[in-house]
Amino acid sequence: MSLNYTFSIIKPDAFNTGKAGKILAHLESQGFVLKAARVMHLSKKQAEEFYAVHRGRPFYGELVDFMSSAPCMPFILEKANAVSALRDAIGATDPAEAAAGTVRKLYAESKGKNAIHASDSDENAVRESRFFFAESEVV
Repeated sequence: MSLNYTFSIIKPDAFNTGKAGKILAHLESQGFVLKAARVMHLSKKQAEEFYAVHRGRPFYGELVDFMSSAPCMPFILEKANAVSALRDAIGATDPAEAAAGTVRKLYAESKGKNAIHASDSDENAVRESRFFFAESEVV
């Protein structure tokens, strides 16, 4: 997978309040191209596996419960310097600290319900993308 790809998830809070289309449109308006997407309800086991890197941290259990609580939308985006560009586009984890015009400032409810996940490195973008999508599913 090219390093011009990144991975993201519209989390249950944003998906269930009808913000998925607005978030995708916002990202596409910033030059991101959607390469793969699906709507799914993560099982607790899938959420535990996906967020295993955070196992042992105080927020792990709450994160797993939240991500397996309702449907979400994993997707892959393409853009030059995709990982850093998406991190800039979504803003700080806490929407109160996020810059104006970022996804989290516009659509997140709180630090815990922050609307969107984004890969933090090229390596994690590949690993996370492969967790949800086969190579043949990426257009």
